[in-house]
Amino acid sequence: MNKNLWLLAAAQGLFLTNNVVFIAINGLVGLSLAPLGWMATLPVMGYVVGGALSTPLVARTQTAFGRKGSFLIGLGVAFASALLCFWAAWASNFWMLVAATVVAGYYSANGQLYRFAAAELSAPAFREKAVSLVLAGGLVGAVLGPNLASRTRNLFEVPFAGAYLALAVVALVSMAVMAFVRFPPVPPRAPGADGGRPLWEIMKQPVFIVATAGAALGYGVMNLLMAATPLAMQVCGFAFDDAALVLEWHVIGMFAPGFFTGHLIKRFGTLTIMGVGVLLNVACIGIALSGVELHQFLIALFLLGVGWNFLFTGSTTLALQAYRPEEKDRAQAAINFFVFATMALTSFASGALVTTQGWQWLNMGSLAPVALTGMALVWLAWGRRTAHNPT
Repeated sequence: MNKNLWLLAAAQGLFLTNNVVFIAINGLVGLSLAPLGWMATLPVMGYVVGGALSTPLVARTQTAFGRKGSFLIGLGVAFASALLCFWAAWASNFWMLVAATVVAGYYSANGQLYRFAAAELSAPAFREKAVSLVLAGGLVGAVLGPNLASRTRNLFEVPFAGAYLALAVVALVSMAVMAFVRFPPVPPRAPGADGGRPLWEIMKQPVFIVATAGAALGYGVMNLLMAATPLAMQVCGFAFDDAALVLEWHVIGMFAPGFFTGHLIKRFGTLTIMGVGVLLNVACIGIALSGVELHQFLIALFLLGVGWNFLFTGSTTLALQAYRPEEKDRAQAAINFFVFATMALTSFASGALVTTQGWQWLNMGSLAPVALTGMALVWLAWGRRTAHNPT
């Protein structure tokens, strides 16, 4: 870990603080403002839809301004959108809140590239560990996010308006941190130089398909259950502080393994660790289906977080095998687009299912993407084994 990686890990932690607070409060604020109950998670969905729509633009700003310039632009958008969310909550304007979260998605699309930037700040032999350790910076968000939401929810007479204002301050702090990161200079491209393969050729590789499926479906299942948790716990009679505690342990599960996931990938292989992530998702669903006591919510969401970490870190490491340096901007943008598109679908489905069908059916429905992820891993492992042993 060099100085730049530590600073990037801190930026990752502040990025996750923003995400955790959004997850913790957007559904509840949405529920209090939405015309219909099933619309409650539209502000959560707006955040990821904004991220999906922003991925092509972010790819262009990454190419035009480099990592640092693009990341600072994203943080400027984070500051402005947090203030807009504050005003929407204060004015009790549901659709303004949805629009503000869509704008905030640009920051999310930028922040999702921190993990790829980590690989560029380390020696090639250390890439897996660098990705894993920078993701571990999300522990800052695990502790700061839920506590920030809880302590600022009654700062003003409008519930949670203070939390949005606090996120504007978090964006300013993150700008200061990012200002000190030194990224490798982008080599100038000579006129007529090869820009790499077309995106379709990159995307049709099995390794790209499985890396994208692991990241998108892993994030989708995590988002499906996490976004619904505050609403489900409210229906079950739990206080907001209980939901904040569950989310805190969930995010700890997401990022604490980052201190050793890279070592595990090095030792046992990427597909093996991703397979363990799939099994942890199955265990999470099993515990969630067993009851609705506080400890069941907590353990299920903690296992969900660890499973996400194994899948997402493994998918990021696997994706590095799918593209050349000159292809990274469009390849990474394509991966993030599928991640955000899946998150958008699950954000909407989360609110609709938990408010109409209940927590049990929501968990049962999440078994389908978990099974698809497992099948994708088996397909790639079988293809590699066949290629090495054609007879």
